[in-house]
Parts: sequence; C-alpha cells; structure tokens
Amino acid sequence: MPPEGGSDSDTEIGVIEGNLIIVKPPIVVRDFAGLIGLKPFQLISELMEMGIFASMNQTIEEDIAQKLAKSKGFDLEIRHRGEKAEPKEKKKKEVIDENDAKFLKPRPPIVCILGHVDHGKTTLLDTLRKANVVDGEAGGITQHVAAYQIEHNGNKISFLDTPGHAAFSKIRERGANITDVSILVVAADDGFMPQTDEALKFAQRSQTSLMVAINKIDSKGADVDKVKTQMQERSIPSEDWGGDVVTVPISALKGDNIEELLDMILLQAEVMELKANPTGQFEGIVIEARMEVGRGPTATLIVQKGTLKVGDAFSCGDVYCKVKAMIDDQGQSIKSAPPSTPVNVLGWSGVPATGAICVASKNERAARKTAEENIEAEKKLELLAQQEVADLNNQGGDEEKDNAGLDALFAAINKSKSTAYRVILKSDVRGSAEALKDSLEEIISDKVLLEVLRSDVGQITKSDVKMAQTSGADIIGFNVKPENGVMGEAKHLGVNLYQNSIIYEIIDLVKDNMAELLEPELSEKKSGRAEIRQVFKVSKGRSVAGCMVMEGLITRNKGARLVRNGKVIVEGKVDTLRRFKDDVTEVKAGFECGIRLESFDKYEEGDIIETFEIEKIRPTL
Repeated sequence: MPPEGGSDSDTEIGVIEGNLIIVKPPIVVRDFAGLIGLKPFQLISELMEMGIFASMNQTIEEDIAQKLAKSKGFDLEIRHRGEKAEPKEKKKKEVIDENDAKFLKPRPPIVCILGHVDHGKTTLLDTLRKANVVDGEAGGITQHVAAYQIEHNGNKISFLDTPGHAAFSKIRERGANITDVSILVVAADDGFMPQTDEALKFAQRSQTSLMVAINKIDSKGADVDKVKTQMQERSIPSEDWGGDVVTVPISALKGDNIEELLDMILLQAEVMELKANPTGQFEGIVIEARMEVGRGPTATLIVQKGTLKVGDAFSCGDVYCKVKAMIDDQGQSIKSAPPSTPVNVLGWSGVPATGAICVASKNERAARKTAEENIEAEKKLELLAQQEVADLNNQGGDEEKDNAGLDALFAAINKSKSTAYRVILKSDVRGSAEALKDSLEEIISDKVLLEVLRSDVGQITKSDVKMAQTSGADIIGFNVKPENGVMGEAKHLGVNLYQNSIIYEIIDLVKDNMAELLEPELSEKKSGRAEIRQVFKVSKGRSVAGCMVMEGLITRNKGARLVRNGKVIVEGKVDTLRRFKDDVTEVKAGFECGIRLESFDKYEEGDIIETFEIEKIRPTL
C-alpha cells in the first residue's frame, strides 16, 4: 500500500497516484490484490463473502473491482485499450498486450489420440515416431500419458498418447482439453465401443477439431462402411458421406495411409490458423509428473505460450520450479522450448499435479512466494467451505440440530465398528496415482470400508512400511520398485507389500483382500440319512443304534443330528460306525450299520440320524 503522503508509484499492471489507482483490463485477482494492499488469499476471501468464487489467475468484473477499491480507500480508474494510461505529469510504462496479433506466430498443432482399449492408438504413435513404444506397456495398455513431437513435410506436429483403460478417463479428458486436434481411433473390425463413445464426448466437450482414423483395415472382419454408419448415427458424419469430419482409413501396423493422415492433420491446423506469442510470458500445462531416482521430481510440460528456457523460474499450483535442464522426447537436452513443444523439465520443488497450469515468475524467489500464496489460498478456501457447511447445518431448528447430531453420532459409531481395509499407494507418475486412487475409491461395499491413507509418487520407502505397520495398512506399488532393504523391513514388521504394473489386476487384488477380512458364510450340506431299526445295549449302559442307510453316505466323524417325531433331540458327531463287527469310515445307502453318536445313548426305534457337512462360502463385498 502506498504511504499516506500519496507518493506516486507504478507497477507492471497498474499505476498508483496517491489514492488513485489506474488499471487496464483484464483485472486479475493476484495483480489487483497487490494494488489495493492485500494478499491474494485475502482478496479471494473477500470475493467469497460477496458470493464470488475466483482463483488467483481469474479476472474480476470492473464494477466489483470498483467496490473493492472503494472499501480500501482507493479511487479506481479503468482505462480501456486506446485510452492514454499515463498520468498528467509523467509518462508511465506502456502496458503491452502480449496477445496482440502482431506478436503472434504460427505454432505446431497439438494432437491427442483417443479411443478404446486395444484399438491401436499406441501402435499408431509407434508408426508415426518410427520407434517402439509398445513393448514397454504392461498388459498391452498404456499406463500414463506420453508426449512426442514429429516432423512431416517440414512442419512439426505434437502428439499426446492417452491411456485407453477405463480407469484413466480423467487423464484422457485432461489430454483432450489441451489439444487442437483430436484423432478418434476406431478399429474397423470392432467399431464403436463404450470407451470410444466416452472419448468422443471428451473431444466434443473440449471443442477441438475432430478427426477419425479407422484402424485395422487389413484385419479379418474389417468393415469401414459399418464404422461410417456408426459415425452417422452419432451425428459425426464422414466427409465422403456428406459430413464435415475428416475420416482416414489406416493400418497402424503396416503403415498404410499414415502419410495421408499427417497431411490431413496439417491441413486442419492450417485452417485453424494456430498461433501463439513465442516472446511473451511463459505459460504451460503439466501433462505428467513423477519422482525419478537420481533426478528428483520431474514433469512433462506442453508449452502453451512464450518460450521456456533453462534457468527460467515459474510457479505451478503449490510447487515451483527453476529449470535446471530440459529433455525432449528423444532424450536430448535442449536449451529452449517454443509453443506447442512437449518437454521434460527438471528442477521442481515437489511433484506437481497433472493438468496444473505453469505461470512464469521473475525469479526463483518470486516463484516460491507465489506457490506459498497458492497453498495459503487453498487452505483458506477449504476453511471457508467447511465454515459454509457448518453454517448451513446450524440454520435448522434445535430439533433438526439434535437429529443431525444423533445421525452423525450413529454414523461415527457404525464407521468405527465397520471392518476397514487400509492401503498406501505408491505410483511411478502422478496421473497414474490419481487414476488408481479414484478407481479404488469406486469400490463400493457396505461390509468393508476402503481407506486410502496416502497416494504418492516415487519408490516404496522404509517410512511407508513404518506407516503401514502403525496404521495396519497394506502397501501397493504401481509400476514402482521398493528401495533397498524395504522388502526385508516389510517382512520383519509383518506388512503386506504388493507390486503390479496392470491397474485392473490391482483393483481385483484389493477386492480380494477386502473380502478376506470378512467372516466366511457357513452353509450346511446334507450328506446322509439313516433310520434306526433296533437299539443294542452294550457295556456300562452304552447303546448303539442299528440303522439302515436310506440316503447318501454316512461317514464317521461327520456332523450328525438325531431327529425324533420331527424334532431335533441332539446334535454331535458320528463317534462309532460299524458294519457287522468291523469299524468302517463310511456306509452307503441300502446297507445296514451300527451308529453311535458322541456322548448320547438314548436311542429309540424309528429315530432318524442325519449327517451333514458345514461348507465355508467365500464372502462377497
């Protein structure tokens, strides 16, 4: 805030003359907060009190900005484009519009490949890159997003490969939302499948230019016209059927029509007139992030605006980065990355969230400060949200409050009594960790509560094992290995540690482990029935029942009950079983035998002895 004396000052985003603030739209929350002497999270809090929910990078309406400035003792003057922004006495620095057409240069298109599992998306990328990226995928499924750039006829094209498994729908949606052209891969033999329709919705929602690649045209049962008919039914008719969706039949495996597909991508890009300012302030989006041994946190970015250089600093949500090195998709170190370039960046303070926006800062110190402010703002938003819920709960009458309190108490008691299966998840990349956590939390069970205590990236460590032991949890590693000595530590402490690289196998494993926590259901299976025909007295008051086996099999040491006139007199085990004078283990239907039940001697003619087995049935969730 300027001193009360009213000394003039200016910033990059506004001019302050005493109590007068002169700004040009757009008015961004982070910048405006500084002009009126507030921290960004304080301004966000005040906006929430006015019923406006905004993040630090969002803009404020002019009338709202006027009210806020007035409440802080400032007069706000908003100068629109074309008006002179300099004060009367001295000329101020001109605010440059980075999005002005004169600064924009053509940029490569960003292409997202979407489609159903095993319809050939990764094979298509493999053919495009002339390199094998298929073999490394566990179970034939791409586990995380990869970004590549190729050159065709002197023009660059950036590609995103998104996972096809159902668990990765969030990553696919995120991939579709940052692209210019979405290529929907449909197998000519299978046609449209559930995930194909899901991917189509993502592409349409993100309003990208849609193309369809009909793959596997060389396979048995391929029917291109069937796929085009299905496209017609979904209101995306092919160009050659009178529509406007570019459709290219291809064979990703053999490379048929791949050149034509690339030509059509470049044609689409030309029509779209894709441009960005390579000299402006850097902005990018995180495609994937991971913790690498020897490198620490790394993340793959797509540069959206400006040019990222080694040594640059930027903030990204609750973390920041000073670029130590940049590596392209070929594994080569590069010094700068212009718009639409996918690049792996080293130098992070922590692992960023996938889909997070990266914004340039003046230096590392400023980037760190912004990240800290973002954390503070998130905490503030969480507290305000909790307060709103509490206020809503308190608006009811006393009776409603009592009922709500009782409901909460019973819910807490039920939760404490319910069986819980706790897991700690470790994954190789952030996107996979998110997808796995979301998939596990979708396992619904009234009998077992699933608790994901932690979901993180990086190797399984001894601290994970100690946490698992303390909390009674299992550790699940997805595509990661434990550090040295961790397996021995886990065995010593009795902690279960599972490793797998296929997501649906992990989901099945968790379901099995949850079911094993439940008591098995017991089922009685009748095995034999015998009728007492004569009772024989033996020594010391003991009796033996002479029987005819009517059904099934009477077996020694099996469970048995004696039934008289429809009522159960006693239950126990078959203690003695004889044929004539010989002890036997079993007697079949149609044969006579002598039976004595454990600790029972009061047999009567006409009594029925039934034998049975108790089977344990595996419980279900």
